[in-house]
Amino acid sequence: MKSEHMTFKSSDLSERVIKSDLCIREGTAWLLAHEPRFFHAYQKTGSLPLRLRPDGFKTLIKAITSQQVSVAAADAIWQRIEAAGFTTPKTISAASDHELRSVGLSRQKSRYAKALSEADIDYQGLRTLSSEDIILKLTKVSGIGVWTAEIYAMFSLGRADVFASGDLALQESVRILFDLPERPKEKKLRAMSQDWKPWRAVAARLLWEYYGHVKSREGIK
Repeated sequence: MKSEHMTFKSSDLSERVIKSDLCIREGTAWLLAHEPRFFHAYQKTGSLPLRLRPDGFKTLIKAITSQQVSVAAADAIWQRIEAAGFTTPKTISAASDHELRSVGLSRQKSRYAKALSEADIDYQGLRTLSSEDIILKLTKVSGIGVWTAEIYAMFSLGRADVFASGDLALQESVRILFDLPERPKEKKLRAMSQDWKPWRAVAARLLWEYYGHVKSREGIK
């Protein structure tokens, strides 16, 4: 298969960047050839989603909004945030705590939103950094943890070899697929994921889809 993924390079850096479904298919083929359990999962899930989204400030504010609330609640809050125009560093910096609370942000999330608006992140510049440096830079901002930074690197910047090992759905999916006695903790799952380099972000997509398949079948019982 001809490689369609992009790479970017600096003096010491070369990373795959997922840009299309062709990249996902290439990564999937590699994973199925290297791990028989992934072949079993793929038989249940079929083709994997691209799941790319825009990068930038707005995406991270939406991620902060979604923390520790249901999907429905997060969507409702985000609609109010967009309607109020609180989607840029300038508008959030100018907003009062009362105004942010009025659109559904908790006191803590309002503080996180203010911190992000004042962080002066060079979002264009993030595209040229290594995945490790992206995560380090983002997690310096109050309210952005490792999981959020990894998800941003995977889906907003298309990094092919990032894996969110702290994700509970990924941990549970691995427990089921690999027939483990218990759900692997973050450290153990991160170690396991080393075998799936350089396509760990595609492995994550497969594991999330497999988790969804298993849970949907459980719901039928």
